[in-house]
Amino acid sequence: MRRTVLYRGLLLLVGVLPLTGCLFRARKVEVLYSKAPLKSATQQELLDYVNAQAAKVKSLQATVDIDTSVGGVKNGKVTDYQQIRGYVLARKPAMLRMIGLMPVVRNRAFDMVSDGLDFKLWIPPKNRFVEGRNDVRSPNAKQPLENIRPQQIYEALLVPEIDPQNEIAVMENAFEIVTDGKGHRVEQPDYEVAVIRKAGSGWYLSRKIIFSRTDLLPHRQLIYDENGDLATNARYDDYKDYNGISFPSQIEIWRPQEEYDITLTLVKMEMNQPLPDEKFALPQPPGAEVVHLGQPTASSSADGGPK
Repeated sequence: MRRTVLYRGLLLLVGVLPLTGCLFRARKVEVLYSKAPLKSATQQELLDYVNAQAAKVKSLQATVDIDTSVGGVKNGKVTDYQQIRGYVLARKPAMLRMIGLMPVVRNRAFDMVSDGLDFKLWIPPKNRFVEGRNDVRSPNAKQPLENIRPQQIYEALLVPEIDPQNEIAVMENAFEIVTDGKGHRVEQPDYEVAVIRKAGSGWYLSRKIIFSRTDLLPHRQLIYDENGDLATNARYDDYKDYNGISFPSQIEIWRPQEEYDITLTLVKMEMNQPLPDEKFALPQPPGAEVVHLGQPTASSSADGGPK
């Protein structure tokens, strides 16, 4: 009997609740979606595009405008540096050189090279020469630009092919936030290809390549370390044709762990021209203060040796 009374009471309460506006409130959810026309592709078509483009690019040499910022949440502030003119040279499989020029006077602000394993960084205004391995991290809060490694630039600059022997690719239909023609932030479908790579400790998420559905071109590449932490967030915009090769004319490279951001805007570029080893040679300047990563700072003598 008591159960019957309780059951009838519940039915009455359920019937009354919709009539009492003070017990609930409806909220309107409005999501803006992009109205841009979208293109479609299969996973295999996206993989074929990445591998075909990677195979076309053997080398590049470019005149660029370089915008740099350092700092963020860890540092508590962000410092924006004045835009400078520079040069970037890259040659597969892993050679890179980047030179930055001082504003107005156009003397060298920095010069760095990498063969994929080791790097050298020459900072003429400070008479400072830094060298070490690309995989050795030595954060220097007082000299934030010395945290930049040429290999990090190289990995973001050239989207590598997907290796079927050591990598597995999986496609996801996802969304990204873009700005439409009226300046509104809207959701727009994209394709995201996750690349799972085999390493000594097992399989790990190596990178994600994000394709815009408006042109089916890679507009972002997220690169992860073997611990699953985001190492590089690269953005690619304003694609142009360079001798039959579609390549972004603006590349932004954000390194969240080191907290630096570099944007390269291409002014002039030549693809697949011969770049001999001499183009990537950076000898230690006589009399420079030499820093070997992982070792105490030492000064060099006039003949280039330690004092």
